[in-house]
Amino acid sequence: MPQSFWGGVAFIAQKYGSLFLSGAASTLLLAVVGTAAGFLIGLLIAIVRTIPVRNTDSFFKRAGLKVLRGIFIAYIELFRSTPMMVQAVVIYYGVFPTVSADYALYVGMFIISINTGAYMAEIVRGGVLSVDKGQTEGALSIGMTHWQTMTSVVLPQAIRNILPSIGNEFVVNIKDSSVLSVISVAEVFFTAKSAAGTYMRFFESFVIACAVYFVMTFTVTRLLLWLERRMDGPKHYTIHGSQTVPEGEIKVREEAE
Repeated sequence: MPQSFWGGVAFIAQKYGSLFLSGAASTLLLAVVGTAAGFLIGLLIAIVRTIPVRNTDSFFKRAGLKVLRGIFIAYIELFRSTPMMVQAVVIYYGVFPTVSADYALYVGMFIISINTGAYMAEIVRGGVLSVDKGQTEGALSIGMTHWQTMTSVVLPQAIRNILPSIGNEFVVNIKDSSVLSVISVAEVFFTAKSAAGTYMRFFESFVIACAVYFVMTFTVTRLLLWLERRMDGPKHYTIHGSQTVPEGEIKVREEAE
């Protein structure tokens, strides 16, 4: 094996290149599934936690919502107050003690999903609260239910507001998936650790891991910025001042960034 730094990097990249690519694919899969599932968990929790409770509601509805909210708050506090590495060990060896190492990837998806859900619940709730209350009051005044108000009026605006935070969680999950190496999930960090242990070239192995993580996170952040710009709408648009008078239209052009 070459003794020089770059020679060692090239040698390890040649020997473990396919494994690093496989690990990168597993890392992206964990991040995508974990972020998507976590977002759905957070969305459901945020909708339930924003259901208005009135004195005119039945006892069972008020009691049921109170119990649900208590459970959700406990879940959020538990998973936001403990490291994901500890959660991974506890869940893998405590909840799934009979699962073989072949299914560690699926357990890893579950771990990232419920961990992300705790953060997403607060992110989505913050997005819902950022929408002007007049939007909700207007929707309810025309007879829409809370679910219809959330899905058709509030959430489309809230999701646009929290898109940067969702993207940040996705990037964090790409990097934090490395903690799943403690349960033998074959992602990038696990591959780098294996290569370092085989050839005793830790610096070179983890430099390659750094490069892989950088390429993934940099690419994802560029794509998310592009998506945010797309959701901002076109630079040229028309405000219709009147539905019957064409002269009432006002042409608007946003200032160039």
